[in-house]
Amino acid sequence: MSYLSYEYLLLFLGTVLLAYTVCPKKYKWGVLLAASYIFYWMNSEWLALFLLFATLAVYAAALMIENADSCFDFVKKKLERDEKKEYKKLLTKQKKAAVAFGVAVTLGFLVVLKYGAFFGGLLFSIAKAVHIKPPPMAVGRRLIPLGISYYTLQAIGYLVDVYRGKCKASRNFGKVALFLSFFPQIVEGPIGRFDRLANPLFEGHPFDYDRVTKGTQRILFGLFKKMVIADRANLFVNNVFDEFRHADGGIILLAGVLYTLQIYAEFSGCIDIVIGSAQLFGVPLDENFSQPFFAKSVSEFWRRWHITLGTWFKDYVFYPVSLSKPIMRLSKSLRRNKSAYYGAVLPSALALLVTWLGTGLWHGAAWKYVIYGLYYYILMLFGLLFEPLFVSASGKLHINRQGKFFGFLAMVRTSAFVVGGMLLFRADTVAVWGKMIARMFSSFSPRGFVTAVYHYGLDISDYAVLFVSVLLLLGIGLIKEKGIHIRDSVAKLPLPIRWSLYIGLILSVVIFGAYGGKYEAADLIYGQF
Repeated sequence: MSYLSYEYLLLFLGTVLLAYTVCPKKYKWGVLLAASYIFYWMNSEWLALFLLFATLAVYAAALMIENADSCFDFVKKKLERDEKKEYKKLLTKQKKAAVAFGVAVTLGFLVVLKYGAFFGGLLFSIAKAVHIKPPPMAVGRRLIPLGISYYTLQAIGYLVDVYRGKCKASRNFGKVALFLSFFPQIVEGPIGRFDRLANPLFEGHPFDYDRVTKGTQRILFGLFKKMVIADRANLFVNNVFDEFRHADGGIILLAGVLYTLQIYAEFSGCIDIVIGSAQLFGVPLDENFSQPFFAKSVSEFWRRWHITLGTWFKDYVFYPVSLSKPIMRLSKSLRRNKSAYYGAVLPSALALLVTWLGTGLWHGAAWKYVIYGLYYYILMLFGLLFEPLFVSASGKLHINRQGKFFGFLAMVRTSAFVVGGMLLFRADTVAVWGKMIARMFSSFSPRGFVTAVYHYGLDISDYAVLFVSVLLLLGIGLIKEKGIHIRDSVAKLPLPIRWSLYIGLILSVVIFGAYGGKYEAADLIYGQF
């Protein structure tokens, strides 16, 4: 049952909202828990057991951490100073063991189910390379539970936050289960934090017309982005990638641009549906996008794109690695003997490498995803290492790096890097990506582009709809960049104008949505993780 289906949008969501509304306040969270497991079972059937087992491990580990803290608080007044230190050290070891247990179980499921074949193949290749007879391998159909890449990170974040004292461990198993399985976010995120979601999820909210209206608006806008833009671009993109060996370089470039628009419209559109669905129940999920194509650097782009994934890796990977004792000792040594700037940059450079290897692998179990992560790592590292040179050159050339023209050029440059990365993300292999990049520069022909542009599934009306829709997204993005809250502004409009906008949005999806005929409903790209 997809978020885009009538079954979800009308039947499932409507039924759950009705049950949630009529249920007594203290049991409302139970309605969400039941709905979440029903939704999960309808999409994954018995694979829901993996989610249940992971939840049991996380619940038990968090309680062990909480109980260790409670024990220390209980006995510390009765202990001498030295005894306190020893007892606290012992309990810290127990807490770390509990975290390790919870992470091992949840991450173990992810590694085995999603990456087992990839790492098994890697070990097989290494064994052959060093002339060791590898064991026989049985490779069957991969069994990947719905949303395992998302709820695993959410579970690890919860455990670490309990360990750090950022939040208290819940003693109610059902509430931990709801946090990890909440149906609007289980498929594509956003990746939530327990300290921000606990109260909205568990306290129960009465029916609120304004909240439901705004949630429905968000859902409709998400449908517009997915069905009018993403699914229409998908037809052209699929045809070009299937026939790239014979495509003009300009056509490949256009496919890269349209795929970038497709994945943005689809992913952000689905997040709109997700956030809108949660808003119906009074649960505010974190935003996952913030006008990423206005970014002036690759680093800024990733602070605006898939925000909750980036902040998760920053908090639970980047900072722990960069602040680890071995890295800090190496940094101090470099600053003392070589360069203060590069000594300060070293922890970030090494932590970025680990972060981007993890980010690449999170996206998929294939070498192209490893290269995808390294692609962005190299771009960011280049910016870090050469920043002093750029600042010096800008000063000597009297370039105003804060000026609008320089900012526009920076946005174009960043978008070009992103399109290159998206081509790699969409290509079947790294070799295919390389061949497509080569054709963009070696086989570009303006005449060939013009004659071929209508041979890949889209006609002039499709291009017109895409052009107008992208202009609309750009205009909305500009308004948001200025700090204007569009939905609040719409809510202040007179009733006839407001409802004309709502009806116009619905009709645009119905009339211009890419479905039926030559169009194919594309699966959610990020829903496969």
